[in-house]
Amino acid sequence: MTPYLVGLDVDGTTITHEGELREPVRAAVRDVVDAGHHIVIATGRAIVGTLPILDRLSLTTGYAVCANGAITLRLDPALAKGYEVIDTVTFDPAPVLTLLREYVPTALIAVEEPGVGFKVSANFPPGELDAPETVVPWEELLTTEVTRVTLREPNSSADEFLDLVRRAGLHGVNYAVGWSAWLDINPEGVSKASGLEAVRELLGVDRAHTLAVGDQRNDLEMLAWAARGVAMANAPDEVKAVADEVAGYVDDDGLVPILRSLL
Repeated sequence: MTPYLVGLDVDGTTITHEGELREPVRAAVRDVVDAGHHIVIATGRAIVGTLPILDRLSLTTGYAVCANGAITLRLDPALAKGYEVIDTVTFDPAPVLTLLREYVPTALIAVEEPGVGFKVSANFPPGELDAPETVVPWEELLTTEVTRVTLREPNSSADEFLDLVRRAGLHGVNYAVGWSAWLDINPEGVSKASGLEAVRELLGVDRAHTLAVGDQRNDLEMLAWAARGVAMANAPDEVKAVADEVAGYVDDDGLVPILRSLL
């Protein structure tokens, strides 16, 4: 059987929005791996937030793409931490943060410290960041190159926030608005798709044998990149529009038949 590269989003795809990894999904992932396919978690999560998902899925070898493509891990249980960072793409956050501060001055801001957590302008709502957060002065957020910047406006809707971001006119970066008033900003040209493409080349998998499944705007490039792009039923319409097919809802284990179609 020809090995496929399978890029899987985490939240809203592999696990429910409540953080539950349902047993049928876990079993399907294991069966696909045991059949010789390459499951690659491709997530907006930080390294610290990705590792528990890998552990729950028993994914100890292979690769994982974190921070929306800015960080790529090689998994190996023989390594001290069980992984090593093999690629990191960074950018200077000062220009975009200075611009956005004019448009959304009350937004919470986080910059990722890979493998550590986040530096934040103020604490995010409980449970929203997947790694420890440290409150620092505004100036400290601008001083070093980062893999990702996150903005959160708890008092706005996703549509309102998206409109604000579009009016700000971001240039020289890649960005995606999440399920709420949540904005992830990455270096230009960096996305889950760019991370998966690098992994595909490392594995020597033909482009025709790529599958990706996701449910949010930060999955758009990934679904367009894959030979078979699948959107979850709980995805926004604009995500479904770029997909080749639509799976069931995450709460109904919609990922399971997609994975089992490879067996």
